[in-house]
Amino acid sequence: MKLITVAGPPSSGKTSVILKTLETMGLTNGEAGVVKFDSLTSFDHLRYKENNIQVQTGFAGKICPDHFFVSNIEDAVQWAKRKGFSYLIIESAGLCNRCSPHINGILSVCVIDNLSGVNTPRKIGPMLKYADVVVVTKGDIVSQAEREVFAFNIRQVNTRAAVIFVNGITGQGSFHLAKHFQSAMEIDTLKDRKLRFTMPAAICSYCTGETRIGYYYQMGMLKKMEFSDD
Repeated sequence: MKLITVAGPPSSGKTSVILKTLETMGLTNGEAGVVKFDSLTSFDHLRYKENNIQVQTGFAGKICPDHFFVSNIEDAVQWAKRKGFSYLIIESAGLCNRCSPHINGILSVCVIDNLSGVNTPRKIGPMLKYADVVVVTKGDIVSQAEREVFAFNIRQVNTRAAVIFVNGITGQGSFHLAKHFQSAMEIDTLKDRKLRFTMPAAICSYCTGETRIGYYYQMGMLKKMEFSDD
């Protein structure tokens, strides 16, 4: 079974990109499955079911999405094996732009949209920096100059990734992404594999439910700003 992780900010077009790519690959019902990791709610499972793609959805709730992801990813792989899928796509919300759901040896895709601002690639952390492929959506809505600047800023952050423009409505560009999907490595398990970058870290009183503001209530791993009076 081939495993691909797809991450990106909310509403960047991840689901549309995945569906168009699977359609381009001609995968029939039962050949591919999707596991969607999100925070509070999602309606993407309806779109997958409309396209006869089996899907499981998990919500992190008050837990860090990255921690939720890594705690459940092996279970997702074993589910896909039981189903006999040829491909398993993991869709991760990447809510904080700092998320790092990319795994060593596993094809990793980051999806960002051209409408988010030309400097957005410089604001996204490991989710973009350590991706194998960066997919840019909504490029048909901006000018050629804006597309080129956006792609340049992506390459400033990640020099080795393939940058592919994909139209989530028409599917234009999905053929190139499908080639990367098809070249993904076959796996049986993720046991003992490592993430490409550490997850966001914080074990503090607010992680365990504290809601009150003030120094007295701040315990555990904290990071404080330095304010200048200049």
